[in-house]
Amino acid sequence: MIYQIKALRGRDYSTLRIEANSEAQATSQVQAQGYSVISTQAEATSFWSGFNQRKFPLVLFSQELLTLIEAGLNLLEAIEALSEKEFRPEIKQVLVGVVRALNEGKTISIAMEAYPQAFPALYIAAIRASEKTGGMAESLKRYIAYQSQVEQVKKKVISASIYPVILICTGGLVTLFLMVYVVPRFAHIYEEVGSDLPFLSSLLLAWGTFLDAHGSMIVLGLVLALAAIVGLLSQESVRRRLLEWVWQIPTLGERLRIIQLSRFYRSLSMLLISGIPIMSSLSMVSGLLAPPLRLKLQSASSLISEGQPISVAMEQNGLSTPIALRMLRVGERSGMIGEMMERVASFYDDETARWIDWFTKLFEPLLMLVIGIVIGMVVLLLYMPIFDLAGSIQ
Repeated sequence: MIYQIKALRGRDYSTLRIEANSEAQATSQVQAQGYSVISTQAEATSFWSGFNQRKFPLVLFSQELLTLIEAGLNLLEAIEALSEKEFRPEIKQVLVGVVRALNEGKTISIAMEAYPQAFPALYIAAIRASEKTGGMAESLKRYIAYQSQVEQVKKKVISASIYPVILICTGGLVTLFLMVYVVPRFAHIYEEVGSDLPFLSSLLLAWGTFLDAHGSMIVLGLVLALAAIVGLLSQESVRRRLLEWVWQIPTLGERLRIIQLSRFYRSLSMLLISGIPIMSSLSMVSGLLAPPLRLKLQSASSLISEGQPISVAMEQNGLSTPIALRMLRVGERSGMIGEMMERVASFYDDETARWIDWFTKLFEPLLMLVIGIVIGMVVLLLYMPIFDLAGSIQ
């Protein structure tokens, strides 16, 4: 959900647009950037609003900016060049605004904070840390690598879902064609013959007759039901409850937890390596976690602020696995906790990839079997009276 926040930092007054799951989370994100919040208001959103907003190409922008900086251009010249070549007005407006702020003497991180819809808090934090160390190129490389790894996991999940979705759609369309077109015609034929039908065949044909008589009303009902489902899914509270229900499914819920922890550790690693303090980093990455894990992170943050080791806080709040716990302890002993969190995320990603491969190899044959049984049963019930009639003639 998008929140519009009016805030002050020093004498500068700003109106920020923050994407968050709750008003409290949006407020904490702004406060983590050093602002004093004046007011917070949720923007009205609809299901189609996401299609009307073009997302800022942050990874592409970072790659091009890195190339220009490594070519010898200073930061202002590089962003000016990117704004001059940009033809999309909503993206060009962001870049021109950043250039204007740089010309006014503001730092790049402050300039980007005025456009939270384009530059997330994680990105701004990494850039701000690089301003102190002079390692802008390294921060850009680190963020590009981070985002590439996150996108790689998403692509694995999406690619594994394509074939099952095609199977379900194809099987559903074939079944719908049989039920809506073929079954009613068989029903008329058997009515004219007037022979006794098996019980299951009579039920199927009665359904076909009902579809033939009330087809338009059924189609209208399906359209209204689909519109109602879309309307419900556009509500933030409904999506949150649906996600909570999905998290209760034993195997799937654990897999979702591993995926969330992978992104959490990778984001935290990027911030820690950039030099962001642990408490500020935890506050920034809290929005990446689902509600069931976000509450646990708040409890872990309290323990860390009291002086508990990171590994102990994560273990007590269910934010680690046995392997991750041992790796975190090694990172604490060696003083390389950020690098070790990156290795934990990579371990989780490899585990997720193996699970996806195993699941698809098991699920796809079972799905094909179920679809074949459904279609075969419909065809068998349609032709069973013909088989009985042929047997009686013999």
